[in-house]
Amino acid sequence: MTSTENKYDTDTRTVTLRVNGREVTREVPTRLTLADFLRDDLDLVSVHLGCEHGVCGCCTVLLDGGSVRSCLMLAVQAVGHEVETVESLSADQNNLHPIQEAFAEEQGLQCGFCTPAMVLRTKEILADGQERSDDEVRDEISGILCRCTGYQNIINAVQNAGRKLRCGASGGCGTAGDEAKGA
Repeated sequence: MTSTENKYDTDTRTVTLRVNGREVTREVPTRLTLADFLRDDLDLVSVHLGCEHGVCGCCTVLLDGGSVRSCLMLAVQAVGHEVETVESLSADQNNLHPIQEAFAEEQGLQCGFCTPAMVLRTKEILADGQERSDDEVRDEISGILCRCTGYQNIINAVQNAGRKLRCGASGGCGTAGDEAKGA
């Protein structure tokens, strides 16, 4: 073993960051990815590791409100930042976040492997409250691969979640087409 290998194996740092609204401090190897930190040290198993090369996007989490690939980021790089996983949305299965409700209603959950990343990406893209076309949603979620190839249900879920967030739990504020019809 060379001295460089030994350094990478044993070099540790104390990290303090906010995860799902609470401050967390741990001693971690400097080469530990954020994904492994979240899954192995904090038991946040919604962070899924697919390709571990940043291609599939299934490890997407929100860092200060913007999506990042947690398999490409080191835990030490997240020091002082706010990290959100899908566990932050609702701890109560009987009181889901509107985005989670929309994914269930539109059957956007499918096998579930990409779902936490899709839900977090949805939260990010809907944060501005703007309505989007199906093509715009398709483009916004294109960085996360759905192995079930069920993108239409996910797009429907994003649109449903957008209505819920803009119009309340019923999502019943109508559409531009409804307004044109006098609805």
